[in-house]
Amino acid sequence: MNYLTNAEKRTYGAIVIGSGMAGGWAAKEFCEKGIKTLVLERGRKVTHNEDYPTTLMSPWEFPHRGRLTDEEIKENPIISKCYAFREDAKHFFVKDKEHPYEQDKPFDWIRGYQVGGKSLLWARQTQRWSQLDFDGPARDGFATPWPITYKELDPWYSHVEKFAGISGNKDGLDALPDGEFLPPHELTCVEKHFQKEIKRLYNDRHVIIGRCAHLTQPQDIHYQQGRAQCLGRNLCQRGCPYGGYFSANASTLPWAAKTGNMTLRPDSVVHSIIYDEKKQKAVGVRVVDAHTKEMVEYYAKVIFVTAAALNTNLILLNSTSHRFPNGLGNDSGLLGTHIAFHNYRASISAEYEGYLDYKTEGGRPNSGYIPRFRNLYKQETNFLRGYAAGMNAGRGSSTDREGLGESLKNSLLNPKMNQMWYAGSHMMGETIPKESNKVTLDKLKKDENGMPILHVNVAYDDNDDKMVQDFIDQFTEMYTKAGFKNIRHRDTKQAPGLDIHEMGGVRMGADAKTSLLNKWNQMHHVKNVFVTDGASMTSTSTQNPSLTYMAFTARAVDYAVKEMKKGNL
Repeated sequence: MNYLTNAEKRTYGAIVIGSGMAGGWAAKEFCEKGIKTLVLERGRKVTHNEDYPTTLMSPWEFPHRGRLTDEEIKENPIISKCYAFREDAKHFFVKDKEHPYEQDKPFDWIRGYQVGGKSLLWARQTQRWSQLDFDGPARDGFATPWPITYKELDPWYSHVEKFAGISGNKDGLDALPDGEFLPPHELTCVEKHFQKEIKRLYNDRHVIIGRCAHLTQPQDIHYQQGRAQCLGRNLCQRGCPYGGYFSANASTLPWAAKTGNMTLRPDSVVHSIIYDEKKQKAVGVRVVDAHTKEMVEYYAKVIFVTAAALNTNLILLNSTSHRFPNGLGNDSGLLGTHIAFHNYRASISAEYEGYLDYKTEGGRPNSGYIPRFRNLYKQETNFLRGYAAGMNAGRGSSTDREGLGESLKNSLLNPKMNQMWYAGSHMMGETIPKESNKVTLDKLKKDENGMPILHVNVAYDDNDDKMVQDFIDQFTEMYTKAGFKNIRHRDTKQAPGLDIHEMGGVRMGADAKTSLLNKWNQMHHVKNVFVTDGASMTSTSTQNPSLTYMAFTARAVDYAVKEMKKGNL
C-alpha cells in the first residue's frame, strides 16, 4: 500500500472513526454538507452486493447446512454464542483469537470489523426514546442527568427515519413516541388475540407490531439510494442484495460516496487521537495499517469517534498527552466508567389451543413488541427502571421423513401442522450505569496492532435480578390471563455483552465534572472531538439503541458544521 507523505494531502475537513451505524451517518451528513471527509475502518472493505458471498445461496449449498463445526465452536467459545454467528454469516464477525481482550468479569464482546460494521448484522428494531427515558436518571437518582430532551431530538429522529426507512404503526403511546413510518407488518392471529386480551385486562400495557428498519413500501428517497422492497427472506445477516433493510453499506456510505467528498480507508486501526498542546485541540489521528503495521497520521478540523462503544473507549483511553495523561478529555476521571447494557436473560414460552384453522406462512422480519410499563411515571417496584419485551406467536409444521420414493415425496409435499400455536417473549431490561462497571487498558499487554489489551469489568447486580423475576412474574400472569397453556420461563444467566447493546464510558451530561460530553455529543474539554455511538449514552432505556445513535449523529454533525463555519472548531 502506498502512503501519502505530504501532510497536506492527508488533511481533511472531518475524520470519522468507524463506518458502522453511527459512522455511516456521520459520513453522509458531512459529505452532503460539502465537507471533505475521511472515514477510517479497522476492518476489511465490504461493498454492498459485491461482498455478500452467501446472500443468494440455497440451504443445500452450505457444506454444513448452516451449522458451525465442532472445531469452530471450540475455537470460538465467545462469538459462537451469538445467534447470527452461523455458516452463512460467520465471515462478518470477529473470531475470538482475532482481537483478544481480558474479561475481569464474564463479558461476551460481539464485534464485526468491516466496512459497515455491525449494521450488516443488527436485529433492525428501531424505537424512539420518550421524554420519560431522558428524565429517568434525574428522577430516579442514578447516573447523571441527561443534557438533552426528547423535543430537541424529535426532528432528528424524523430526519433519519425518513432516509433509513422504518416500518411501524402509529400507536399513540407516551412511552414510545410515534415516528415517520412505512406501512407496518401484520401481527399473527394469536398475537392479535394476546393484544386484545392485554388491552382488556390492563390499562397500562400494550402489544404492538415492532418498529423495524425494513422497506415495506419504499419511497422515492429509498429508490434514489438504489434500495428495493424487503422480500421477507429473513436472511438479513448475510447482507441484503436488495437493500431491503437499512445498513451503512446499502444506504449511508454509498450516499456519501456519490458526493465525491468521502475518502474511505479500510484496514485502518486507529491507535489514538493527536492532541496539540499549543492549539489546545485535537489535530488528527494515528492509524496503524492492519496488514503492514506501519503507522501514519491524518489530520482534520473535527473528529467524530464512532468505533462502537468499547472500542471508542479504548481509543480515547489510549489518546494520552501531557494535558490528558489519563485519556483524551478525561479531566473528570470517568472515561471508561459507567458502562451499561441491556438485560436479555429472561424469556417465556407458552402454547395456545385456539385458531387451529389458521397457520403462519412466509417470512416476517419482525415481531410483536410490548413497550416498557414498569416505573414509567413513578417508582412502583423494588427495582429501578424497567423492561420492554418482544412477543412472537406462530404455528409450525412437522414433516415425516421416513419412507422412500413416492411415499417420501408425498410426505415432504404435505407437512402436518403442529397441533397448537406457540408463543414467546423475551425481556430487554435497562441496567443501571455504575462507576464499578468499567473498561481499562492493560499496562503491559498489547495486541498485534500495538494497541493495549482492553480489560472489561462489567457485571449484573441485585437490581437486574429483581427485574428478571418481575418479568417472569408479570408475563406468566399476562399469558395465563390471556388463556395460554404450558407456560415455561427461563433465565439463561448469560454474561453481559451477548445483548450487543453495550453503552457508556464517554457519557453525555451538562456538568463536565460528571460527564465527558455536552448536549451536542461534543467533548467538554476538547471541543473538536465528538462521540455519537453507544459510548455517549448516559443511560440505556429499554429501547433498541441504534435509531438514537443515528439521530444523535446527524444532529451533532449539523452542529459541528455550523461551528466550523463560525470558526469555532
